[in-house]
Amino acid sequence: MYKYDAYDQQMVDARVDEFRDQVERRLAGKLTEDQFKPLRLMNGLYLQLHAYMLRVAIPYGTLSGAQMHILADIADKYDRGYGHFTTRQNIQYNWIKLEEAPDLMADLAKVEMHAIQTSGNCIRNISSDHFAGAAADELVDPRPYAELLRQWSSFHPEFMYLPRKFKIAVIASDTDRAAMRLHDIGIQIVEQNGELGAAFYVGGGMGRTPMIAPRIRDFVPLDQLVTYSEACLRVYNRHGRRDNKYKARIKILVHEMGAEEYTRQVEEEFAHLLNQGVEPPLAELERIRTFFEDPAFEDGPKTVDKSDPDFALWVERNTVRHKHDSYVSAVISLKPVGGIPGDATSAQMHLMADLASQYSFDECRVMHTQNIVLPHVKIADLYALWTALNDAGLGEPNLDQVGDIIACPGLDYCSLANARSIPISQQISERFAANGKGDTLGELKLKISGCINACGHHHAGHIGILGVDKKGVENYQLLLGGSEAEDTSLAKITGPGFDEAGIVDAVETTADVYLRERKEGERFLDTYRRIGMAPFKEALYG
Repeated sequence: MYKYDAYDQQMVDARVDEFRDQVERRLAGKLTEDQFKPLRLMNGLYLQLHAYMLRVAIPYGTLSGAQMHILADIADKYDRGYGHFTTRQNIQYNWIKLEEAPDLMADLAKVEMHAIQTSGNCIRNISSDHFAGAAADELVDPRPYAELLRQWSSFHPEFMYLPRKFKIAVIASDTDRAAMRLHDIGIQIVEQNGELGAAFYVGGGMGRTPMIAPRIRDFVPLDQLVTYSEACLRVYNRHGRRDNKYKARIKILVHEMGAEEYTRQVEEEFAHLLNQGVEPPLAELERIRTFFEDPAFEDGPKTVDKSDPDFALWVERNTVRHKHDSYVSAVISLKPVGGIPGDATSAQMHLMADLASQYSFDECRVMHTQNIVLPHVKIADLYALWTALNDAGLGEPNLDQVGDIIACPGLDYCSLANARSIPISQQISERFAANGKGDTLGELKLKISGCINACGHHHAGHIGILGVDKKGVENYQLLLGGSEAEDTSLAKITGPGFDEAGIVDAVETTADVYLRERKEGERFLDTYRRIGMAPFKEALYG
């Protein structure tokens, strides 16, 4: 993984000092809240319902064991003993005291971490495939390109005050594990005539107006990657709506301008920028790439002893094929039955850090599905790893199952939310664990958001739930048919919403229709696409 040089460290240390001064002036009454708000947001500090929330950047989700240990220490020292891993491959702390925030930032800086640009109308944390560098199907490791873009976008003076927040994802496989086409810019590393380059998708996103990004260019040479990205941002910065925050995202610009005209202007800007020396030297990309070389893989057993049925089920569901046939990627579920999706206690974080050091070359990843993955685990070590996870309540075998729910913090924490997400996710996981249907459903991705901002990715769920306010009462809309994968689609609302008890029943009813109608080998999404909405609506509403 990437290691800071002196310049990187000076940059984050200087930001800590600057933020400390800003907090001191706010506490002394020298800054009003209106003056302080944009400053704290650029440092990832939100004022939520009950306390300040801090969002810590984890670029492309990659963490060392030492960094995970610090995140655990921060949970104990500054929060209430836990953290919440998010759909941006970040971590959030929900109970931060303003006067302690600078010290927290200083602790992060000691292990090459920060909260810079995790909020505000700027380029946010660059995300990527959580199996990057390990996946059997990837063309190359996409993280060096994500890191190059991270360095380019950090404190970029032209893009610190965009019309709206901006999110970029980078992948290098035809299998999309990063919801790439639901980003403002999605980049896929591709090969053309023996040369590596990038395909650009621009104008995707969820929220109030969900859209799937169109592909605007099939191939950009890698020595022009940053220049083309800058051209995409410049056209947006020039024409993006600043008079209406609901129409300020680049997806609205691409839609209203039209993909063809937007692309024309990007190409025009790109041609101009090619002569401006925007692109970093190719040697810089090569320098970055050296940090992502393969660890020292060793040959070993290539098959798993599955005589223990509980272990066998976990291996079947929670391990993923690795490019080296003596290894797998092992997913640690943060979704125990009845638990809060994405939450981990400090003790669990310490354990995951130790296990990463012991079994995965001191590396772990935050998944955009709010789980943790150890990317490089020897098949020979799997049983010992599973035993340790199971003993700590982290061995739930539910990857991509109905219990592997994505959920935002909702009205329990968030000042923007209209309804609670956490209790709904808990009740659904408990319902399917109790009735046994979860084991028969196979792949079924369920995502819950507490408001239209869609932090729970409900539009991309095979089953999605959106909490709304209906005359002062929490109400839940049910959506079907979404996908964040390479077969990207947006879920559609089934009809009138449900109350808290009703939405849990509605999810079970929906699952029952699938179990009745599916053909052999079909996922929920396949059956929905084949039979359409009508059978589900009939069962739900009569």
